[in-house]
Amino acid sequence: QVQLVESGGGLVRAGGSLRLSCAASGRTVSRYGARGWFRQAPGKEREFVADINWASGGTYYADSVKGRFTISRDNARNTVYLQMNSLKPEDTAVYYCAADFAVPRLPNVPEYWGQGTQVTVSS
Repeated sequence: QVQLVESGGGLVRAGGSLRLSCAASGRTVSRYGARGWFRQAPGKEREFVADINWASGGTYYADSVKGRFTISRDNARNTVYLQMNSLKPEDTAVYYCAADFAVPRLPNVPEYWGQGTQVTVSS
């Protein structure tokens, strides 16, 4: 089994920054596949934010976060990061780390999920 443990959420003012981390552990963690982030705001459906191909480092972003968020990885630590800059109140959501080792990009429903971390952006 694979465990994904997120950290780094919190409360920040609009225009501020936060960095989320997601560490993967477990005997089936792979050097391949994709990892990334989804988010879910109150009363809304969960949506894709960003992902990274673990082998190539290729990245993809939702249009709503392009130019503001950066996803990166640390292979040695088996950790994926989401640097969030210029945060807006509409970025307020629970952010979920996700992983899927069978495909080069995260599908709509990845195989593994973290427990979620709250990000709140005040105006």
